Amino acid sequence: MRAVVITRPGGPEVLAIEDRPRPVPAAGEILVRVRASALNRADLLQREGNYPPPPGAPDIPGLEFAGEVAAVGARVTRWREGDRVFGLVAGGAHAEYLVTDAGCVAPVPDALSWTDAGCIPEAFITAHDALVTQAGLRANEFVLVHAVGSGVGLAAVQIARAWGATPFGTARSPEKIERARTLGMADGVVVAGDPGVIVDATQRWTGKHGIDVILDLVGGPYVAADIQAAAPRGRIMLVGSVAGRSATIPSGMILGKRLTLRGTVLRGRGVEEKRVVTAAFAAEVVPRLANGELAATVDSEFALDDIRAAHERLASNATFGKVALRVE
Repeated sequence: MRAVVITRPGGPEVLAIEDRPRPVPAAGEILVRVRASALNRADLLQREGNYPPPPGAPDIPGLEFAGEVAAVGARVTRWREGDRVFGLVAGGAHAEYLVTDAGCVAPVPDALSWTDAGCIPEAFITAHDALVTQAGLRANEFVLVHAVGSGVGLAAVQIARAWGATPFGTARSPEKIERARTLGMADGVVVAGDPGVIVDATQRWTGKHGIDVILDLVGGPYVAADIQAAAPRGRIMLVGSVAGRSATIPSGMILGKRLTLRGTVLRGRGVEEKRVVTAAFAAEVVPRLANGELAATVDSEFALDDIRAAHERLASNATFGKVALRVE
């Protein structure tokens, strides 16, 4: 099979397409003919040598996929050859074939194209798990999403609306704020260099109530602003750290407001946990994708052979939504 490989740490020029042996599904696994995937920040970090795959994961990059079941391992009864499935893996999705646990995939709705399906798992599973499963999002709550123009950010806006909450967002350009409004975001603010603007904006939007659930995809100095912007008993979900891996925070305010500050990642979780989040995604999100209430936001699309250009596009920070990868 053809697969993307990282020949050495570095820029997009270190990416190449090579022939690799087609994997064979073990008991409880399925072999998937990948039709589409997408890029994530983790792929850029792995290429740079800053985010190695977890033990046992393939060295081929790619964390999400959509494709057809090509073969099933022993004891797999739910899936059959030809079934359309999508899901998350710890690596290996930027290739023509991959193997994955049979419990870590969900059925692709008939109405979805391969491109859209390939751009959904990481964004929507991350947002749903953080907002709904972990933060316990409720109707009529206020939600704040940092980096709202990202794939996860736009999925979070849609999920907040679908669950009856009111989403707000931050971005680095007014264009992304305006485009996010079309997906249901109530209001937003541009954060150029001072996260302090977040506090004034959220007080204005919520009538000084504060934000009930914050999805922080940025980290660094944003965390202190999260704490100040949060409502009493608010929940702050820290998902990313592109703005910095450390922060100085007002710990007294965490105590006084009785806040919850929780970090979360998906890639490093064990298979049992991944089965649980995938089942929740299949039960609560996939039906809404099937009826059009939720939808992928595709920024651009590249062929597997154009993987270097795809990395350059994601690294530009000009994207709105997902960078898709066709695996033909």
